[in-house]
Amino acid sequence: MRQFVTGGAGFIGSNYVRWVLANTDDQVTVYDALTYAGNLSTLRDVDDDPRYAFVKGNICDPGTLEEAMAGHDAVVHFAAESHVDRSIAGPDDFVNTNCFGTNVVMDTARRLDIPRVIHIGTDEVYGSVEEGSSLEADPLEPRSPYSASKAGSDLIALSYHHTYGLPVTVTRCTNNFGPYQFPEKVIPLFTTNLMDGRPVPLYGDGLNQRDWLYVDDHCAGVALVLEKGAVGDVYNIGAGNETPNRALVDRLLALFGVGEEMVDYVEDRLGHDRRYSVCIDKVTALGWRKARTLDEALAETVEWYRANEWWWRPLKERAGLT
Repeated sequence: MRQFVTGGAGFIGSNYVRWVLANTDDQVTVYDALTYAGNLSTLRDVDDDPRYAFVKGNICDPGTLEEAMAGHDAVVHFAAESHVDRSIAGPDDFVNTNCFGTNVVMDTARRLDIPRVIHIGTDEVYGSVEEGSSLEADPLEPRSPYSASKAGSDLIALSYHHTYGLPVTVTRCTNNFGPYQFPEKVIPLFTTNLMDGRPVPLYGDGLNQRDWLYVDDHCAGVALVLEKGAVGDVYNIGAGNETPNRALVDRLLALFGVGEEMVDYVEDRLGHDRRYSVCIDKVTALGWRKARTLDEALAETVEWYRANEWWWRPLKERAGLT
């Protein structure tokens, strides 16, 4: 099978490309605009693989996208603006990329008769969940420009199935972490700060709760949905690692052998959802299981950042995060 992976030079997309090349015989074409969060150094370890190809392009450009997508058997659509804080500061890029861009991807796939399309979403579209876990059929209640744009992109993708019969399936994942994550995100930011002996900035009281999903486990789930998922359906992918941010920080502090003095409580961000949680019965019914515990995956992630300063340090410096 020939897979066309949008956003494949970003965090989750690049890990998915590695997963496919390591676990299948498929060919992969990465299509990426190489914005601040995507760069070719993220994929340099697969450069020599004859099953990998790269095309630079923006999903909002129909002509370039159609030329690159033609001839593929599946589209896996990761490309998105994805940082909540950035969406609060400037929502326009999020609406443009996540909504308009997704429409271009779906319309192009429709016109090319692509046999299978997976659209990658987020659990943030359900909004803050006080009790229980979100089901795929629950109402969407996004509360930030980022999550609203992703809810819109989910609905756009599904509309192409219902209106045109496009064989699209949507996945909604919880908070990913692992290698090659841009260092503005919580776990790589905190990890690299601690490596440099700098405190970690913790929002509010630190009790906002997230389900932390190791990126390799997420990629295995996406691949399984591509293989076995029902078209026109939605699948939550989560790890059952629901953890208050303060407890996550404690795990990281323990890995570095430091204490409370390294925590800097900062003003909470606007519209900060208190808790996310998803029911994963549907994806587990397909046969998906996570491969690592949270502690195992965190330890692996910290070791990766320790061993790969060449990758994250220039990015962090350019982003003004040092």
